[in-house]
Amino acid sequence: MHKTASPFLPAAFWKTLGTHILIPLFLAAGMALAYLGAFHDPAPHNLKVAIVGTSAESMVFAQTIANGAVDALDVQTVADDATAETMVRDRDIVAAYETDASHATLIVASAASDTSASAAEKIFAPIAYQQNLPLRVDDVAPVPQNDLTGQGLFFLLVALSVGGYASAIAVAAVTARVSVRWRIAVAALVAGVVSAIGIIVAGPVYHVLGSNVWPIWLFAWLYDFGIIALGVGLHPLLGKWTTPVLTMLFVMLNFTSSGGIFSAPFQPPFFAGLNTFWNGAAWLDAVQVLTYFPGQPIGFDALRLALWAAVGVSFILITHAWSARRRRLVDDSRPVSRVEEESVVAA
Repeated sequence: MHKTASPFLPAAFWKTLGTHILIPLFLAAGMALAYLGAFHDPAPHNLKVAIVGTSAESMVFAQTIANGAVDALDVQTVADDATAETMVRDRDIVAAYETDASHATLIVASAASDTSASAAEKIFAPIAYQQNLPLRVDDVAPVPQNDLTGQGLFFLLVALSVGGYASAIAVAAVTARVSVRWRIAVAALVAGVVSAIGIIVAGPVYHVLGSNVWPIWLFAWLYDFGIIALGVGLHPLLGKWTTPVLTMLFVMLNFTSSGGIFSAPFQPPFFAGLNTFWNGAAWLDAVQVLTYFPGQPIGFDALRLALWAAVGVSFILITHAWSARRRRLVDDSRPVSRVEEESVVAA
C-alpha cells in the first residue's frame, strides 16, 4: 500500500527557510523602525533662535514667542543684526528675526541645514504676517550652486558608509589568517581607496566639495577606517551576522542621527542623543565646517572619529587573540596521527 504524499512541505524545509530569511527580516524591521522612527514626524525641540533687539519691547516679544512655542523653540535676544549674523554663521543659533518699521528680516544659514532654515522660515513667516510686515530672508551662508539642496555631503556620507561596511566583510575574509598588523594595514589601505573614490566623485566630478579637499579626504579616511576596522574585528565573533550588524550601526542608526536630513533639534530624543557621539554625525559636522564654515573648530569631531577607529582596532586585537587561542586549543585537542608520531620520534 502506497503512502499518500503530504500536501504540506516538511518541517525541515520551514526550519531551513526560517534560518535563511532571519537576516532579511531583521534588516526589513530595522530599516522600518529606524527611518520611520527618525523621519515620520519631524518637529523642532529647543530650536535655538534669536530676536534682534534688547529693548523691553523686544524682551516681551521674545518671551511671547517662547511661551507660544512651549518646548519647540529656545528663544533669546541679541543686541544687533551684526551679532545675530555672527551667531548664525557660527551655528550657535539656527535663525534670528529682526523687524523695523517697514519690513521683517529672518537671518538663516541654509548651508548648515537647509531643512532647519526652511522650518525657521515657516515659523516666522506667520509672525511677520500678523505684524503686517513683508518678510525678507537673509541667507548668510547659502548652499552652493552645485548643491542646491544642501545634502550633497550627506549623500557622500552614504557612499562612504556603504563602501566601508561592504569592504569590511571582504577584508575580514581575506585577512583571516594573516598577522594582526597586516589586518590593520589592509583595513587602512582599503579605507583610503574607498574614501578616495567618494572624494573624487563628490569633488572633481560633481563639484560638491570646496577647496579643503585633502582635509576632507583625511576625515573620510578616518571615518571609513573606523567602520572597516570594526567590521574586521567583529567578523570572527559574528560570522554571517556581521553584515546586518554593520548595517544597523552604519545605516539604520548612522544616517538617521547624522543630521543630513533633519538636524538634531528635529530628531526624536533617541536619535538626537546618538547625534552627540555617533561617527556619521561627527564626520558630517567636520566636513560641513571645512566646506561652508572654514575657521570653526573641528577638534571634537576629529576626536569622536579617532575614538571610533580606536574601538575598531581594539576589536581586531581582541578577536585576533581570541581566534588564535581557539586554534591552539583545537590543535592541542586533535588526535596525533601515526605519521606525526613517527616524525616526532625521528626528530
